[in-house]
Formats: sequence, structure tokens, C-alpha cells
Amino acid sequence: MAREVALEIAVQDTDGVRVAAQVGAVRVELCAALGATGGLTPSIGLVEAAVEAAAEAVGGGAPVGVHPLIRPRPGGFVFSAAELDTQVRDVRAAVAAGASGVVIGALTADGLVDTDAVRSLVAAADGREVTFHRAIDVVQDVTAALDLLADLGVTRVLTSGGAPSSIDGVERLRAMSLHSAGRVQIQAGGGVRSQDIGPLVEAGVDAVHLSAKRTLSDDGGPGGGGDGGYEVTDPEVARAARAALDAAVGSA
Repeated sequence: MAREVALEIAVQDTDGVRVAAQVGAVRVELCAALGATGGLTPSIGLVEAAVEAAAEAVGGGAPVGVHPLIRPRPGGFVFSAAELDTQVRDVRAAVAAGASGVVIGALTADGLVDTDAVRSLVAAADGREVTFHRAIDVVQDVTAALDLLADLGVTRVLTSGGAPSSIDGVERLRAMSLHSAGRVQIQAGGGVRSQDIGPLVEAGVDAVHLSAKRTLSDDGGPGGGGDGGYEVTDPEVARAARAALDAAVGSA
């Protein structure tokens, strides 16, 4: 029997949710300002709309899980008490809006997983799945971090294996998968291209995550960010990723 490997797509709007559903993704990571910042917490209105879109897109089948990113600002992952309080409130609001899970991450000043912060965020999720994001890629002792996150009730980690792109961290991803042994799912993410999916699956990851995005030109003028445009989910990229994943799993 072929091993199951999930597909997750990072999206920024309800159209992206619908594309993810069309290609059979099991989850979306819902975020704002993905390209500019690596992703920030989406508005609660967007979370509500995404949950509705996910339920409608599959015509009564199992809905795509909507997992909002909970990250209050760009930059590092060491948060003040006030920032953590905001994140706890955001997690509770996302759960109330129907999110299937949340994506979080917090570190201490010395580069370790912030146990107290993660415990608070997991508690706020009230039994929903919790993904620890790529903050894990700047932790030195990743095996100890995996052990701790498993004990804290985290469902999965999103990781590039500590490299700029997942394909460059594939051997660390393999080691993480072996060490975790199913206690915490290992989801490869970070610069994933369709041609990378086969080697990532072969490394033993439980899921593959990509943004599948393209940028549309749209000049907002001096008050709207200039001519940088905005990002949308590209159906062709998403379909190519789905095909690559199906081929990789089928040959595994």
C-alpha cells in the first residue's frame, strides 16, 4: 500500500482556498503578506470566509482544513508578553471562526523552543491541530526540539531542514523524520518546486507545503506600496505539485 503524504498550500485569499480544494490539498495555511514578510496573521474576517469557502469548494465532501498562521509581526520569533497575549487571542478567535488548526512558533532569546509560550498557544487551540512553523529551522538542537514539541502536543513541524530551500535540507529532513518516528509529523516547506517533491517524499516526510503563488502587477501608488503588485495562488503550479506528489507516492 502506498504511503500517504499530504499536500498543504499556503494561501492568502478565498480563491487560493478553492484552488487548494480543486487539487486535493488536505490543508491550507492561511496568511497575509506572505511574500513580503514570510506570512502574518490573517484577519478574522478572512479566516471566516476561508472556512466557508473550504466547506463549499468540495461539494459536501470532506472540507479542506483551514490553518491560519498566528504571527503578529515580521522578524524573529522571540515575543514579548504583550505579543504572546495577542497570539493567544488570535488563536482563540481562529478556533471560534471554525479553523481546523493553527500555525504557531515561539523561541527563547537563547534560541530554544519557548515552552511556556507553546503550551499557552496549544491550550488556546482547544484540541485543534497545531503546526510549529519554520522557527524550528533556527533551533540548533532540532532533535531535542522535536521531543519537546511532541510532549507539548504539537501535531507537526513545518521545516526546510534548516536550509534556505527544502531540497537543500533534504538530508536533515530525512533525519528528522527518522527521529520523530510519527510522534510529530514532518512537513517539508520552503522554496518547494514540483521537481523537488519526489526527493522530499523519498526522504520520508509526512507532508509537502508550498505557496504555489504568482504575482499580479497592480500599482497602488505611493500610499499603496508602489508597483509591487500582489500575490495569488496559481492553479497551474498547484496542479503540477499535485501531479508530482501523486507520482512520487505511487513510486515509493
